[in-house]
Amino acid sequence: MVQTISLETAKDVIDAAERKAQEIENPMVITVANSEGNLIAQHRMDDAWLASVNISRNKAYTSAALEMATDELAGPSQPGESLYGLQTTDDDRIVVFGGGYPLTRDGEVVGAIGVSGGQVDQDMEVAQAGVEAFEETAAQ
Repeated sequence: MVQTISLETAKDVIDAAERKAQEIENPMVITVANSEGNLIAQHRMDDAWLASVNISRNKAYTSAALEMATDELAGPSQPGESLYGLQTTDDDRIVVFGGGYPLTRDGEVVGAIGVSGGQVDQDMEVAQAGVEAFEETAAQ
């Protein structure tokens, strides 16, 4: 049986990420996807950029589909590197900059979080708050 994330858990992850976004005073769009990259829940904070709706969803999709953080793709996707052009594949859904992380349970990717709305380091910080909340929930 494929493990997944419940809507309740997704909401907890989003809440934790939103608290971090409020703390750094930057509205974000936060997405939680299942292990196949399909949407479980998405939250757009007031005044978050409209473009961040799709970007956050694609960050979650990328992390689930490739089972890795999106920032790990930045280097290998540069011109001359082995994954150059990766972001133009899979119907342009692959994101090669930070803000997406897989969510794992017992060593298995069960979902992903994607965050967009700030500078890349801010997206990563907010997404990491969601990852930490997921890990606390998974440990219980």
